[in-house]
Amino acid sequence: MNAEESLPLKVLLVDDHQIVRAGLRSIISRAGIEVVGEAGTAAAAIEEAARLDPDVVLMDVRLPDGSGVTACREIRAASPRTRVLFISAFKDDSALLATAFASASGYLLKEIGADLLIQAIKGVASGLSVLGPGIVHSVIDNLRTLGTASERNPTGEALTSQQCKVLALVADGKTNKEIAAAMGLSPKTVKNYLSTVFEKLQVSRRSEAVARVVRGA
Repeated sequence: MNAEESLPLKVLLVDDHQIVRAGLRSIISRAGIEVVGEAGTAAAAIEEAARLDPDVVLMDVRLPDGSGVTACREIRAASPRTRVLFISAFKDDSALLATAFASASGYLLKEIGADLLIQAIKGVASGLSVLGPGIVHSVIDNLRTLGTASERNPTGEALTSQQCKVLALVADGKTNKEIAAAMGLSPKTVKNYLSTVFEKLQVSRRSEAVARVVRGA
């Protein structure tokens, strides 16, 4: 193990409720992860992330002075190595879309257990994308709807199993090249799949397609 690997992970907590931050700090610290700072607003989160250079920013979606999504984009633009993991009391479409397009590395609901929270922090720190169980089930259910209830699609055509798999990987923030590698396809084939998906859903962009998955057909 090299010196860098032996250093504890550094986490910045961002939530406007002090009691919530205290609870998160306790859980995270007990797992041997260092909480290097706290913030209660989006502006403070941006400033503290720049000052402290954390490995992971664990951030609520809704903050008193603005959206955590906006703060996430600024933090990631200033320091691409810093990962942002959203944690929220509710599902938020805009935040989930930010997660899907790799501005953030994950999205959890606050009902998550302590062990899964620690696993998620370690996962995003290592470069993985993480969606909490409640979010995953929502996405899967909506994909199943798109794949089976064709009357809910504008064109009346259901998505095939392969098309649903491609769309699920898009929702997980994967590029066409990464999707091709994961599915054993060529990037051109993936592009063709997406073109067909867009046509069936009558959308023109990846974000619109993912929004349909998040919100339901």
